[in-house]
Amino acid sequence: MLIGEVARRSGVSPRMLRHYDALGLVRPTGRTVGGYRAYSAEDVRRIFHVESLRSLGLSLKQIGRALEDPAFSPSALVGDLIRWTEDRLERERELLARLRAIDASAPADWQDVLHVVSLMQGLDSASAARRQQTVLGRREGAVFPAELLAGAVLSESDPVVAGALRWALARSDGDGLATLAAGLHSDDADVRRRAVLAIAALPETPAAWKALEEVLGDTDPTVRGQAALALGGRGVGAAVPALVGMVVEGVNDVDAAEVLGALSRDPDRAERIMAALVGELAAPSAGPATRIRLAQALVELSGDAPLEVLRGLARDDDRAVALVASAFVGVLDKRSAEDRDDPPPVDSGGDGRPSDAR
Repeated sequence: MLIGEVARRSGVSPRMLRHYDALGLVRPTGRTVGGYRAYSAEDVRRIFHVESLRSLGLSLKQIGRALEDPAFSPSALVGDLIRWTEDRLERERELLARLRAIDASAPADWQDVLHVVSLMQGLDSASAARRQQTVLGRREGAVFPAELLAGAVLSESDPVVAGALRWALARSDGDGLATLAAGLHSDDADVRRRAVLAIAALPETPAAWKALEEVLGDTDPTVRGQAALALGGRGVGAAVPALVGMVVEGVNDVDAAEVLGALSRDPDRAERIMAALVGELAAPSAGPATRIRLAQALVELSGDAPLEVLRGLARDDDRAVALVASAFVGVLDKRSAEDRDDPPPVDSGGDGRPSDAR
């Protein structure tokens, strides 16, 4: 067959067939009297072979090696193709993320587009100093796309730069919550930790607190601990079990005890918190160090119930626990005496003197 007929049957252009000939991929078996290329049936099969390999993404050089090298393993070829395809998809995902970030910023002109591109390049820098400067050195009136900042927060390993990113994200026009919430479900605990810290720094919204409540049972103690502190600090009672667990485990137990103290100002929560702490004290696994931490949490609570429990701990079999509890009993007794000695409240409706002085 002449080149024109081969082109029609194979769908490969005459120009590409000549290129295959020049590269040695598919050389026609013969020539006509007039010097035209004449392809045999075997040549046509080889053309289809080349096209099949091209459809898998191989370069013409790689195809030549696959066809000519008897030691070239098909399994190795497929493995290489998988890796090349994964790399290409990753690059395309990155490009898609960049395009979405530009689109989300609603650019009014090319200057806005160039600003976002410059921002992305700065955040992708290998230099932590440049990444930080990109965030802190923005020009007046420049807009930071929230989703772009949220993505950068999740991937930032430098704590200083991460802090700057969280600061910028909390002050951006959007909140990036969707991206951060997705990070809460990452297989990488570091990503989940970054997501929790970033969500906790956002302006308070029901959606943000709901996202944090979902990780109160996270397997990573830092993730669930940071979520519990953020929620408890905003008065969310769902954080109580995780906060009590932090005291028991000794993970940020002082901060957890302070938050529990603040939550206990609500009478209903105070009863729930007391029951949880007393239950942990009675647990067979509560060793001396755990009982001391629980005592420290009890002293943060208000009311008479913590004092009675601490008086019981002052008789603990472990001397260290007993001494700590006794000291806390003294603290609470002093606090109670000071409360009793407080001056009477000022009547705001008169001359500024206490009501019993008039």
